Amino acid sequence: MAQFKLNQVDKLEIWTLEDNYVDLVSGDNSAIVARAMPIKDMQVTNSILAEHGFSAIITTMIKEKPRTMISDFGFSEDVVARNAAALGVDLTRVEVAALSHGHMDHFGGLVQIAARIGKKGLGLILHPAAFRQNRYLEPIQGIKIGLPALEKEKVEASGFKVTQVKEPFQLLDGDVLFLGEIPRRTSFEKGLPYAFCEEKEQKVWDPTEDDTALVMNLGSKGLVVLSGCAHSGIINTVEYAREITGINRVHVIMGGFHLTGPAFEPIIDETVESIKQIGPEYVIPTHCTGRKAILAIEKAMPSQFLVNMSGTKLTFIA
Repeated sequence: MAQFKLNQVDKLEIWTLEDNYVDLVSGDNSAIVARAMPIKDMQVTNSILAEHGFSAIITTMIKEKPRTMISDFGFSEDVVARNAAALGVDLTRVEVAALSHGHMDHFGGLVQIAARIGKKGLGLILHPAAFRQNRYLEPIQGIKIGLPALEKEKVEASGFKVTQVKEPFQLLDGDVLFLGEIPRRTSFEKGLPYAFCEEKEQKVWDPTEDDTALVMNLGSKGLVVLSGCAHSGIINTVEYAREITGINRVHVIMGGFHLTGPAFEPIIDETVESIKQIGPEYVIPTHCTGRKAILAIEKAMPSQFLVNMSGTKLTFIA
């Protein structure tokens, strides 16, 4: 496997514009964690919204030079844009965008965010299968729940210039690595069992191979891995990041781990044990990880566990 060189960044900020949870009076700020505040003009009038979706602004810094990108766009058309305005995020600083995969809870706010960024021809990196049509969920046989499709024409009309890649792809001149299609090697991470699509009028299982992650290299501290929904498995994701970067040490594992619901609860314990064996300094489950899995992670790794929320800014320093 060819290795992809990642720049060593001195500082990394991950500012969550949307996640499934928010608490504006938690009061648990630290050197790493900065929570959103409900205050505007010294009045409690500034709301930050949470919903089933994810979006984050990523800023890397080398020798005090910041580089900024956006990862995913949340669920509803307006929530990420609204939260960005409430948080005072300057979206015009965004240099490139990445989409983890073609599910509505990650691309729903794309058009409004493109307008707020305001740059025609801005790069949007994604896997070709993000544009797969006729996707649906069938949690019970015969019950089909359609998944809205990402439309290439609509994306390009919003101002983005689409780059479709299956292989790892460097962003921000090597500060960030788009991981691409992730090999599935663990015995227990089998993907979304009730995801299907229609191809040539035939029902086929949808492996959701477009779901990927972003990887950064925080100096001597090691890798920071930010997953979308980890439909390929969070352990497969982290191990692939280690393999293709040649960096074994992992500082942060963050993102949706998709361990929620009856189909995934049986693999919570094995996943948590595998994360413990990897030994990250911080574990930050978001979005689709699920309440039971988040509780299990916190119980197993209390000193490594961090709660994420809509509006939370995380700062990691090499």
